Amino acid sequence: MVYAADEQRYEKLPYRRVSDSGLILPAVSFGLWRNLGDQMPLENSRNVILKAFDSGIFSFDNASNYGPSNGTAEVTFGNVYRNDLKPYRDELVITTKAGYHMWPGPLGEFSGKKTLVAALDLSLQRMGLDYVDIFYAHRWDPNTRLEETARALDLIVKQGKALYVGVSNYTAEQTKAITKIFDELGTPFIGNQVSYNMLNRTAEKDGLLDVLDQNHAGLVAYGPLAEGLLTDRYLKEIPADYPIHPTNQFLFKNGKDALIAKLNALNAIAQGRGQKLSQMALAWLLKDERVATVVIGASKVEHLVDNLKFSDNLDFSAAELKEIQAILDK
Repeated sequence: MVYAADEQRYEKLPYRRVSDSGLILPAVSFGLWRNLGDQMPLENSRNVILKAFDSGIFSFDNASNYGPSNGTAEVTFGNVYRNDLKPYRDELVITTKAGYHMWPGPLGEFSGKKTLVAALDLSLQRMGLDYVDIFYAHRWDPNTRLEETARALDLIVKQGKALYVGVSNYTAEQTKAITKIFDELGTPFIGNQVSYNMLNRTAEKDGLLDVLDQNHAGLVAYGPLAEGLLTDRYLKEIPADYPIHPTNQFLFKNGKDALIAKLNALNAIAQGRGQKLSQMALAWLLKDERVATVVIGASKVEHLVDNLKFSDNLDFSAAELKEIQAILDK
Protein backbone atom coordinates (compact mmCIF):
# COMPACT_ATOMS: atom_id res chain seq x y z
CA MET A 1 0.00 0.00 0.00
CA VAL A 2 1.40 3.38 -1.02
CA TYR A 3 1.74 5.77 1.91
CA ALA A 4 0.20 9.24 1.69
CA ALA A 5 0.78 11.60 4.61
CA ASP A 6 -2.12 13.11 6.53
CA GLU A 7 -2.94 16.43 4.88
CA GLN A 8 -3.75 18.00 8.26
CA ARG A 9 -0.44 16.97 9.89
CA TYR A 10 0.80 20.53 10.37
CA GLU A 11 -2.30 21.52 12.29
CA LYS A 12 -1.75 19.05 15.12
CA LEU A 13 1.32 20.24 17.02
CA PRO A 14 2.96 23.54 17.89
CA TYR A 15 6.30 24.37 16.28
CA ARG A 16 9.15 26.54 17.41
CA ARG A 17 12.09 28.31 15.84
CA VAL A 18 15.54 27.41 17.14
CA SER A 19 16.66 30.72 18.62
CA ASP A 20 16.85 33.22 15.74
CA SER A 21 17.99 30.67 13.14
CA GLY A 22 16.05 29.59 10.08
CA LEU A 23 15.49 26.10 11.51
CA ILE A 24 12.00 25.31 12.79
CA LEU A 25 11.23 22.13 14.74
CA PRO A 26 8.09 20.49 16.05
CA ALA A 27 7.62 20.86 19.80
CA VAL A 28 8.45 17.17 20.06
CA SER A 29 10.80 15.15 17.87
CA PHE A 30 10.79 11.38 17.50
CA GLY A 31 13.85 9.51 18.80
CA LEU A 32 14.88 6.01 17.84
CA TRP A 33 17.26 5.37 20.74
CA ARG A 34 16.19 1.87 21.77
CA ASN A 35 12.64 1.38 20.60
CA LEU A 36 12.73 0.59 16.91
CA GLY A 37 16.01 -1.12 16.04
CA ASP A 38 16.59 -4.82 15.52
CA GLN A 39 14.37 -5.83 18.44
CA MET A 40 11.15 -4.78 16.68
CA PRO A 41 9.44 -6.10 13.54
CA LEU A 42 9.89 -3.59 10.73
CA GLU A 43 6.14 -3.27 10.17
CA ASN A 44 5.64 -2.16 13.79
CA SER A 45 8.44 0.38 13.47
CA ARG A 46 6.99 1.65 10.20
CA ASN A 47 3.57 2.14 11.78
CA VAL A 48 4.97 4.18 14.68
CA ILE A 49 7.24 6.35 12.51
CA LEU A 50 4.49 7.12 9.99
CA LYS A 51 2.00 7.84 12.77
CA ALA A 52 4.50 10.32 14.19
CA PHE A 53 4.76 12.10 10.84
CA ASP A 54 0.99 12.08 10.37
CA SER A 55 0.71 13.64 13.84
CA GLY A 56 2.91 16.60 12.95
CA ILE A 57 6.33 15.25 14.01
CA PHE A 58 8.69 15.95 11.14
CA SER A 59 11.95 15.71 13.10
CA PHE A 60 13.53 12.27 13.59
CA ASP A 61 16.55 11.76 15.83
CA ASN A 62 19.05 8.93 15.50
CA ALA A 63 22.64 7.99 16.34
CA SER A 64 25.24 5.69 14.90
CA ASN A 65 25.12 3.45 17.99
CA TYR A 66 21.32 3.25 18.39
CA GLY A 67 19.76 -0.14 18.00
CA PRO A 68 20.02 -2.02 20.38
CA SER A 69 22.67 -3.34 17.94
CA ASN A 70 24.82 -0.52 16.56
CA GLY A 71 23.33 1.11 13.48
CA THR A 72 20.11 -0.89 13.37
CA ALA A 73 17.92 2.06 14.33
CA GLU A 74 19.32 3.95 11.34
CA VAL A 75 18.72 0.91 9.14
CA THR A 76 15.10 0.78 10.35
CA PHE A 77 14.56 4.47 9.69
CA GLY A 78 16.26 4.11 6.32
CA ASN A 79 13.84 1.39 5.29
CA VAL A 80 10.84 3.55 6.18
CA TYR A 81 12.41 6.60 4.54
CA ARG A 82 13.14 4.86 1.25
CA ASN A 83 9.74 3.17 1.04
CA ASP A 84 7.45 5.86 2.46
CA LEU A 85 8.99 9.19 3.45
CA LYS A 86 11.39 9.97 0.61
CA PRO A 87 8.84 12.12 -1.26
CA TYR A 88 8.67 14.30 1.88
CA ARG A 89 12.44 14.83 2.33
CA ASP A 90 12.20 18.62 2.11
CA GLU A 91 9.76 18.61 5.03
CA LEU A 92 11.87 16.36 7.25
CA VAL A 93 14.53 17.27 9.80
CA ILE A 94 16.68 14.17 10.14
CA THR A 95 19.44 14.16 12.75
CA THR A 96 22.09 11.73 13.87
CA LYS A 97 25.05 11.59 16.23
CA ALA A 98 28.42 9.88 16.61
CA GLY A 99 30.76 9.44 19.56
CA TYR A 100 29.71 6.46 21.65
CA HIS A 101 31.07 3.02 20.74
CA MET A 102 30.14 2.28 17.12
CA TRP A 103 32.57 -0.33 15.73
CA PRO A 104 35.55 -2.39 16.95
CA GLY A 105 38.90 -0.81 17.62
CA PRO A 106 40.15 2.48 19.09
CA LEU A 107 38.73 4.62 16.27
CA GLY A 108 35.18 3.39 16.82
CA GLU A 109 34.23 6.02 19.39
CA PHE A 110 34.71 9.62 20.54
CA SER A 111 35.21 12.69 18.36
CA GLY A 112 38.38 12.58 16.31
CA LYS A 113 38.16 13.76 12.71
CA LYS A 114 38.44 10.30 11.14
CA THR A 115 35.84 8.86 13.53
CA LEU A 116 33.24 11.57 12.98
CA VAL A 117 33.62 11.62 9.20
CA ALA A 118 33.51 7.83 8.91
CA ALA A 119 30.53 7.56 11.26
CA LEU A 120 28.45 10.05 9.31
CA ASP A 121 29.28 8.32 6.02
CA LEU A 122 27.97 5.07 7.53
CA SER A 123 24.84 6.80 8.83
CA LEU A 124 24.06 8.34 5.46
CA GLN A 125 24.50 4.95 3.81
CA ARG A 126 22.20 3.20 6.31
CA MET A 127 19.47 5.79 5.98
CA GLY A 128 19.77 6.30 2.23
CA LEU A 129 20.42 10.04 2.57
CA ASP A 130 22.64 12.56 0.84
CA TYR A 131 22.79 14.72 3.97
CA VAL A 132 21.39 15.07 7.48
CA ASP A 133 19.91 18.26 8.82
CA ILE A 134 21.84 18.17 12.11
CA PHE A 135 24.94 16.13 12.94
CA TYR A 136 25.97 15.99 16.61
CA ALA A 137 29.18 15.08 18.37
CA HIS A 138 27.53 12.68 20.80
CA ARG A 139 29.75 13.21 23.85
CA TRP A 140 32.66 15.20 25.20
CA ASP A 141 36.01 13.76 24.13
CA PRO A 142 38.61 14.25 26.87
CA ASN A 143 41.50 13.03 24.71
CA THR A 144 41.05 14.96 21.46
CA ARG A 145 41.75 18.68 21.07
CA LEU A 146 38.48 20.56 20.91
CA GLU A 147 39.69 22.36 17.78
CA GLU A 148 39.89 19.02 15.94
CA THR A 149 36.33 18.09 16.84
CA ALA A 150 35.03 21.53 15.87
CA ARG A 151 36.94 21.56 12.58
CA ALA A 152 35.72 18.06 11.74
CA LEU A 153 32.12 19.18 12.21
CA ASP A 154 32.82 22.31 10.16
CA LEU A 155 34.31 20.17 7.38
CA ILE A 156 31.19 17.98 7.33
CA VAL A 157 29.03 21.06 6.72
CA LYS A 158 31.36 22.29 3.98
CA GLN A 159 31.15 18.86 2.34
CA GLY A 160 27.37 19.20 2.22
CA LYS A 161 26.80 16.19 4.47
CA ALA A 162 25.05 18.21 7.20
CA LEU A 163 23.23 21.54 7.22
CA TYR A 164 23.81 22.27 10.91
CA VAL A 165 25.98 20.80 13.64
CA GLY A 166 25.44 20.32 17.32
CA VAL A 167 26.90 18.71 20.41
CA SER A 168 25.35 16.31 22.87
CA ASN A 169 25.99 15.78 26.58
CA TYR A 170 28.32 18.80 26.80
CA THR A 171 28.26 20.87 29.98
CA ALA A 172 27.74 24.62 29.91
CA GLU A 173 31.51 25.30 30.05
CA GLN A 174 32.27 22.72 27.36
CA THR A 175 29.55 24.19 25.15
CA LYS A 176 30.91 27.70 25.65
CA ALA A 177 34.39 26.54 24.65
CA ILE A 178 33.36 24.86 21.40
CA THR A 179 30.97 27.62 20.35
CA LYS A 180 33.88 30.06 20.47
CA ILE A 181 35.65 27.94 17.85
CA PHE A 182 32.48 27.58 15.79
CA ASP A 183 32.12 31.36 15.79
CA GLU A 184 35.65 31.74 14.43
CA LEU A 185 35.01 29.13 11.73
CA GLY A 186 31.54 30.36 10.84
CA THR A 187 30.08 26.91 11.53
CA PRO A 188 26.26 26.76 11.77
CA PHE A 189 26.02 25.50 15.36
CA ILE A 190 22.39 24.88 16.28
CA GLY A 191 22.27 23.33 19.74
CA ASN A 192 23.11 20.86 22.48
CA GLN A 193 21.13 17.66 23.02
CA VAL A 194 21.15 16.76 26.72
CA SER A 195 19.16 14.88 29.31
CA TYR A 196 16.59 17.29 30.74
CA ASN A 197 13.37 16.60 32.61
CA MET A 198 11.47 17.66 35.70
CA LEU A 199 13.70 15.48 37.87
CA ASN A 200 17.00 16.22 36.13
CA ARG A 201 17.43 19.98 35.84
CA THR A 202 21.20 20.10 35.36
CA ALA A 203 20.73 22.17 32.20
CA GLU A 204 19.18 24.92 34.31
CA LYS A 205 21.58 24.69 37.22
CA ASP A 206 24.88 24.76 35.33
CA GLY A 207 23.81 27.64 33.08
CA LEU A 208 23.62 25.62 29.87
CA LEU A 209 20.31 27.16 28.78
CA ASP A 210 21.81 30.62 29.14
CA VAL A 211 24.97 29.71 27.22
CA LEU A 212 22.94 28.32 24.33
CA ASP A 213 20.67 31.34 24.24
CA GLN A 214 23.66 33.70 24.17
CA ASN A 215 25.06 31.74 21.21
CA HIS A 216 21.84 31.71 19.16
CA ALA A 217 21.32 28.00 19.72
CA GLY A 218 18.73 25.83 21.45
CA LEU A 219 18.53 22.95 23.87
CA VAL A 220 17.22 19.62 22.57
CA ALA A 221 15.88 17.69 25.55
CA TYR A 222 16.17 13.92 25.58
CA GLY A 223 14.92 11.63 28.34
CA PRO A 224 11.97 13.95 29.08
CA LEU A 225 10.17 11.26 31.09
CA ALA A 226 13.30 10.06 32.92
CA GLU A 227 13.08 6.66 31.20
CA GLY A 228 9.47 6.26 32.27
CA LEU A 229 9.67 7.45 35.88
CA LEU A 230 7.56 10.48 34.97
CA THR A 231 4.58 8.34 34.04
CA ASP A 232 1.83 6.76 36.10
CA ARG A 233 3.54 3.34 36.06
CA TYR A 234 5.72 3.85 39.13
CA LEU A 235 3.49 5.70 41.55
CA LYS A 236 3.42 2.73 43.93
CA GLU A 237 6.72 0.96 43.40
CA ILE A 238 9.98 1.26 41.48
CA PRO A 239 11.50 -2.17 40.73
CA ALA A 240 14.88 -2.98 42.26
CA ASP A 241 16.38 -3.58 38.81
CA TYR A 242 14.95 -0.43 37.23
CA PRO A 243 17.12 0.44 34.16
CA ILE A 244 17.81 4.08 34.94
CA HIS A 245 19.87 6.07 32.39
CA PRO A 246 23.36 7.07 33.64
CA THR A 247 22.39 10.76 33.49
CA ASN A 248 19.58 10.13 35.98
CA GLN A 249 21.31 7.79 38.47
CA PHE A 250 21.34 10.53 41.10
CA LEU A 251 17.54 10.46 41.31
CA PHE A 252 17.76 7.51 43.70
CA LYS A 253 20.22 9.19 46.08
CA ASN A 254 17.55 9.75 48.76
CA GLY A 255 15.95 6.35 48.27
CA LYS A 256 13.12 5.20 46.06
CA ASP A 257 10.38 5.99 48.60
CA ALA A 258 11.29 9.69 48.53
CA LEU A 259 11.18 9.67 44.74
CA ILE A 260 7.81 7.89 44.70
CA ALA A 261 6.40 10.54 47.05
CA LYS A 262 7.65 13.26 44.69
CA LEU A 263 6.10 11.51 41.69
CA ASN A 264 2.74 11.24 43.42
CA ALA A 265 2.79 14.92 44.37
CA LEU A 266 3.49 15.84 40.74
CA ASN A 267 0.80 13.44 39.54
CA ALA A 268 -1.78 15.20 41.72
CA ILE A 269 -1.01 18.49 39.95
CA ALA A 270 -1.23 16.78 36.56
CA GLN A 271 -4.65 15.36 37.41
CA GLY A 272 -5.80 18.83 38.37
CA ARG A 273 -4.74 20.00 34.91
CA GLY A 274 -6.64 17.18 33.22
CA GLN A 275 -3.39 15.49 32.19
CA LYS A 276 -1.38 12.39 32.86
CA LEU A 277 1.94 12.91 34.61
CA SER A 278 3.81 12.14 31.37
CA GLN A 279 1.83 14.73 29.45
CA MET A 280 2.44 17.40 32.08
CA ALA A 281 6.15 16.55 32.12
CA LEU A 282 6.40 17.23 28.38
CA ALA A 283 4.40 20.45 28.63
CA TRP A 284 6.57 21.62 31.55
CA LEU A 285 9.75 21.35 29.47
CA LEU A 286 8.23 23.38 26.67
CA LYS A 287 7.35 26.32 28.92
CA ASP A 288 10.91 27.55 28.26
CA GLU A 289 11.34 28.87 24.71
CA ARG A 290 15.05 28.06 24.85
CA VAL A 291 14.06 24.39 24.59
CA ALA A 292 14.05 23.88 20.83
CA THR A 293 12.35 20.47 20.87
CA VAL A 294 11.77 17.53 23.19
CA VAL A 295 12.79 14.08 21.95
CA ILE A 296 10.25 11.37 22.72
CA GLY A 297 10.28 7.69 21.85
CA ALA A 298 7.61 5.04 21.53
CA SER A 299 7.53 1.39 20.55
CA LYS A 300 3.76 1.33 20.05
CA VAL A 301 1.38 3.67 18.24
CA GLU A 302 -0.92 3.92 21.26
CA HIS A 303 1.95 5.11 23.49
CA LEU A 304 2.86 7.79 20.97
CA VAL A 305 -0.72 9.00 20.65
CA ASP A 306 -1.11 9.14 24.42
CA ASN A 307 2.02 11.26 24.89
CA LEU A 308 1.02 13.67 22.13
CA LYS A 309 -1.98 14.73 24.17
CA PHE A 310 0.47 16.94 26.08
CA SER A 311 -0.38 19.70 23.60
CA ASP A 312 -3.99 19.85 24.86
CA ASN A 313 -2.76 21.92 27.82
CA LEU A 314 0.55 23.75 27.47
CA ASP A 315 -0.17 26.65 29.81
CA PHE A 316 0.80 26.74 33.49
CA SER A 317 -0.56 29.14 36.05
CA ALA A 318 1.86 30.92 38.36
CA ALA A 319 0.45 28.90 41.25
CA GLU A 320 1.06 25.60 39.43
CA LEU A 321 4.63 26.53 38.60
CA LYS A 322 5.30 27.55 42.20
CA GLU A 323 3.86 24.30 43.53
CA ILE A 324 5.83 22.21 41.02
CA GLN A 325 9.01 24.06 41.89
CA ALA A 326 8.49 23.37 45.60
CA ILE A 327 8.05 19.64 44.92
CA LEU A 328 11.11 19.45 42.67
CA ASP A 329 13.31 21.29 45.16
CA LYS A 330 12.64 18.80 47.96
